[in-house]
Amino acid sequence: MESAAIPQVEETTKPVVPPPILLHNTTTTPLAPKVVTNTVTPQETDFSSKESSKGSLDRDIALSQLENEKRSSFVKAWEESKKSKVDNKAQKKLSKVAAWESTQKAKLEAKLKTLEDQLEHKKAEYAEMIQNKVALIHREADENRAVVDANRGQEFLKAEETAARYRATGQIPKKKLLGFCGC
Repeated sequence: MESAAIPQVEETTKPVVPPPILLHNTTTTPLAPKVVTNTVTPQETDFSSKESSKGSLDRDIALSQLENEKRSSFVKAWEESKKSKVDNKAQKKLSKVAAWESTQKAKLEAKLKTLEDQLEHKKAEYAEMIQNKVALIHREADENRAVVDANRGQEFLKAEETAARYRATGQIPKKKLLGFCGC
Protein backbone atom coordinates (compact mmCIF):
# COMPACT_ATOMS: atom_id res chain seq x y z
CA MET A 1 0.00 0.00 0.00
CA GLU A 2 1.35 3.27 -1.04
CA SER A 3 1.01 6.07 1.34
CA ALA A 4 -0.01 9.47 0.21
CA ALA A 5 2.67 12.00 -0.18
CA ILE A 6 3.46 13.10 3.33
CA PRO A 7 5.64 16.12 3.47
CA GLN A 8 8.99 15.58 5.07
CA VAL A 9 9.51 18.05 7.87
CA GLU A 10 12.92 18.55 9.35
CA GLU A 11 12.92 18.78 13.08
CA THR A 12 15.73 20.24 15.06
CA THR A 13 15.79 20.08 18.78
CA LYS A 14 17.07 22.94 20.84
CA PRO A 15 16.55 23.31 24.58
CA VAL A 16 14.71 26.45 25.49
CA VAL A 17 14.82 27.68 29.08
CA PRO A 18 11.82 29.81 30.01
CA PRO A 19 12.45 32.99 31.97
CA PRO A 20 12.14 32.58 35.73
CA ILE A 21 8.81 33.47 37.29
CA LEU A 22 9.05 35.90 40.21
CA LEU A 23 6.46 35.57 42.98
CA HIS A 24 6.52 37.84 46.03
CA ASN A 25 10.27 38.39 46.40
CA THR A 26 11.09 34.70 46.52
CA THR A 27 14.07 33.15 44.91
CA THR A 28 13.08 31.11 41.94
CA THR A 29 14.57 28.15 40.30
CA PRO A 30 13.89 27.78 36.63
CA LEU A 31 11.66 24.94 35.62
CA ALA A 32 13.09 21.98 33.78
CA PRO A 33 14.46 22.88 30.36
CA LYS A 34 12.00 22.27 27.60
CA VAL A 35 12.65 20.92 24.24
CA VAL A 36 10.94 22.81 21.46
CA THR A 37 10.89 21.46 18.01
CA ASN A 38 11.48 23.94 15.29
CA THR A 39 9.89 22.84 12.09
CA VAL A 40 10.75 23.93 8.67
CA THR A 41 7.87 25.71 7.06
CA PRO A 42 6.13 23.98 4.20
CA GLN A 43 7.30 26.64 1.78
CA GLU A 44 10.88 25.46 2.19
CA THR A 45 10.00 21.89 1.29
CA ASP A 46 9.14 20.61 -2.08
CA PHE A 47 5.79 19.29 -0.84
CA SER A 48 3.95 22.50 -0.19
CA SER A 49 0.37 21.54 -0.41
CA LYS A 50 -2.13 23.50 1.66
CA GLU A 51 -3.42 20.43 3.48
CA SER A 52 -0.04 19.37 4.77
CA SER A 53 0.91 22.86 5.98
CA LYS A 54 -2.38 23.13 7.82
CA GLY A 55 -1.79 19.79 9.59
CA SER A 56 1.72 20.80 10.59
CA LEU A 57 0.47 24.14 11.85
CA ASP A 58 -2.27 22.41 13.87
CA ARG A 59 0.31 20.03 15.28
CA ASP A 60 2.56 22.92 16.30
CA ILE A 61 -0.35 24.74 17.92
CA ALA A 62 -1.38 21.59 19.78
CA LEU A 63 2.20 21.02 20.96
CA SER A 64 2.46 24.64 22.03
CA GLN A 65 -0.81 24.39 23.94
CA LEU A 66 0.37 21.15 25.54
CA GLU A 67 3.61 22.82 26.64
CA ASN A 68 1.67 25.77 28.05
CA GLU A 69 -0.65 23.42 29.94
CA LYS A 70 2.33 21.45 31.24
CA ARG A 71 4.05 24.64 32.39
CA SER A 72 0.81 25.85 33.93
CA SER A 73 0.34 22.57 35.82
CA PHE A 74 3.95 22.72 37.10
CA VAL A 75 3.40 26.30 38.28
CA LYS A 76 0.12 25.32 39.91
CA ALA A 77 1.73 22.33 41.65
CA TRP A 78 4.60 24.54 42.84
CA GLU A 79 2.12 27.14 44.09
CA GLU A 80 0.09 24.53 45.98
CA SER A 81 3.27 23.10 47.49
CA LYS A 82 4.41 26.57 48.59
CA LYS A 83 1.00 27.36 50.06
CA SER A 84 0.98 24.05 51.90
CA LYS A 85 4.43 24.72 53.35
CA VAL A 86 3.41 28.24 54.41
CA ASP A 87 0.23 26.89 56.00
CA ASN A 88 2.15 24.17 57.87
CA LYS A 89 4.70 26.71 59.08
CA ALA A 90 1.93 29.03 60.27
CA GLN A 91 0.17 26.16 62.08
CA LYS A 92 3.45 25.21 63.77
CA LYS A 93 3.99 28.80 64.93
CA LEU A 94 0.38 29.08 66.11
CA SER A 95 0.76 25.91 68.16
CA LYS A 96 3.98 27.30 69.69
CA VAL A 97 2.17 30.53 70.56
CA ALA A 98 -0.71 28.58 72.12
CA ALA A 99 1.72 26.44 74.14
CA TRP A 100 3.59 29.56 75.30
CA GLU A 101 0.31 31.21 76.26
CA SER A 102 -0.84 28.19 78.28
CA THR A 103 2.50 27.93 80.13
CA GLN A 104 2.45 31.65 80.93
CA LYS A 105 -1.13 31.37 82.16
CA ALA A 106 -0.20 28.36 84.29
CA LYS A 107 2.75 30.23 85.80
CA LEU A 108 0.61 33.25 86.64
CA GLU A 109 -2.17 31.10 88.06
CA ALA A 110 0.36 29.29 90.26
CA LYS A 111 1.74 32.64 91.41
CA LEU A 112 -1.78 33.87 92.11
CA LYS A 113 -2.49 30.70 94.10
CA THR A 114 0.64 31.18 96.24
CA LEU A 115 -0.24 34.85 96.79
CA GLU A 116 -3.77 33.87 97.79
CA ASP A 117 -2.36 31.28 100.19
CA GLN A 118 0.00 33.86 101.66
CA LEU A 119 -2.86 36.35 102.00
CA GLU A 120 -5.05 33.72 103.66
CA HIS A 121 -2.21 32.93 106.08
CA LYS A 122 -1.69 36.63 106.84
CA LYS A 123 -5.43 37.10 107.18
CA ALA A 124 -5.56 34.26 109.69
CA GLU A 125 -2.59 35.75 111.58
CA TYR A 126 -4.20 39.19 111.66
CA ALA A 127 -7.54 37.71 112.72
CA GLU A 128 -5.81 35.84 115.56
CA MET A 129 -3.91 38.99 116.52
CA ILE A 130 -7.14 41.03 116.54
CA GLN A 131 -8.91 38.33 118.56
CA ASN A 132 -6.03 38.40 121.07
CA LYS A 133 -6.32 42.19 121.29
CA VAL A 134 -10.08 41.89 121.78
CA ALA A 135 -9.46 39.34 124.54
CA LEU A 136 -6.90 41.66 126.18
CA ILE A 137 -9.35 44.57 126.01
CA HIS A 138 -12.10 42.40 127.46
CA ARG A 139 -9.82 41.24 130.28
CA GLU A 140 -8.75 44.83 130.99
CA ALA A 141 -12.40 45.94 130.97
CA ASP A 142 -13.24 43.14 133.42
CA GLU A 143 -10.37 44.27 135.66
CA ASN A 144 -11.60 47.86 135.50
CA ARG A 145 -15.16 46.72 136.31
CA ALA A 146 -13.82 44.74 139.22
CA VAL A 147 -11.92 47.81 140.45
CA VAL A 148 -15.06 49.97 140.11
CA ASP A 149 -17.15 47.35 141.89
CA ALA A 150 -14.53 47.10 144.62
CA ASN A 151 -14.44 50.90 145.01
CA ARG A 152 -18.24 51.00 145.08
CA GLY A 153 -18.28 48.31 147.75
CA GLN A 154 -15.71 50.20 149.79
CA GLU A 155 -17.67 53.42 149.39
CA PHE A 156 -20.86 51.61 150.47
CA LEU A 157 -19.09 50.23 153.54
CA LYS A 158 -17.67 53.65 154.30
CA ALA A 159 -21.11 55.23 153.92
CA GLU A 160 -22.70 52.56 156.14
CA GLU A 161 -20.00 53.01 158.80
CA THR A 162 -20.40 56.76 158.72
CA ALA A 163 -24.18 56.46 158.87
CA ALA A 164 -23.84 54.07 161.80
CA ARG A 165 -21.54 56.54 163.59
CA TYR A 166 -23.97 59.40 162.97
CA ARG A 167 -26.79 57.27 164.30
CA ALA A 168 -24.76 56.25 167.31
CA THR A 169 -23.68 59.80 168.10
CA GLY A 170 -26.92 61.44 167.01
CA GLN A 171 -25.14 63.93 164.82
CA ILE A 172 -26.40 65.16 161.49
CA PRO A 173 -24.09 64.86 158.52
CA LYS A 174 -22.58 68.11 157.32
CA LYS A 175 -22.86 69.27 153.73
CA LYS A 176 -19.67 69.61 151.84
CA LEU A 177 -18.89 73.08 150.71
CA LEU A 178 -18.75 73.20 146.98
CA GLY A 179 -17.05 69.82 146.89
CA PHE A 180 -13.59 71.16 147.83
CA CYS A 181 -13.25 68.88 150.77
CA GLY A 182 -12.50 65.27 150.05
CA CYS A 183 -14.08 64.04 153.33
